[in-house]
Amino acid sequence: MLPKINQTMYIQANTVSENTGGSAIILRSRVADMDSGNIYIEVPLDEKSRKYYRTHLGEQFQLYFFTSEGVKLQFASTVTGFRKETVTLVAVRKPQLEEITKDQRRSFLRVEANLELAVKVGDKLRFVAITEDVGGGGISFTCERKWPIVPNLVITCWLLLSYKSGSVAHSKFEGEVVRVLPIEPDKHLIMMRFQDIADSDQQKIIRYCFERQLDNRKV
Repeated sequence: MLPKINQTMYIQANTVSENTGGSAIILRSRVADMDSGNIYIEVPLDEKSRKYYRTHLGEQFQLYFFTSEGVKLQFASTVTGFRKETVTLVAVRKPQLEEITKDQRRSFLRVEANLELAVKVGDKLRFVAITEDVGGGGISFTCERKWPIVPNLVITCWLLLSYKSGSVAHSKFEGEVVRVLPIEPDKHLIMMRFQDIADSDQQKIIRYCFERQLDNRKV
């Protein structure tokens, strides 16, 4: 499966940086266009330094992206050129389908995070909760036990995400409650998986998780 237009791409450059402790630099970009031979991506951003990464003709990358089911797909490619439009696009060689490999080790990255979550149950009940962790496949959150949350219930949520750049985004989804655990006399821990979420909203969450993972590596 090839990446789609507007798909978020994560890029591992062979260049190393003192800021990463000598490890390879991880970049983020977005697919802007593609043709028969190339995938055109926006100029990659170094998530740690918050600076754009200057690519070079012939530079080799390892690229990966996530499908809507949480499967991580990866491939190796080379910078083949640049295209000047409103913004500069970087052309990387489009891989053959057999060159794209599936990472079987895990599905979506999940990180601990205390984010504000607006919850809607049915047509009338609404309340605000705080997440315990978030990932591309689902979330966990705590709420007061007075709210009628039970396993298999499908609820509508709006998640508030804040990024390192200072920007904020909302991700809307419907989730199915998988488990309800009492954690305090007046609180429940709710574990849920996404049942209906737009790819764009899912990518917002994956981006947030990616940023958090980079922060955790600094500690």
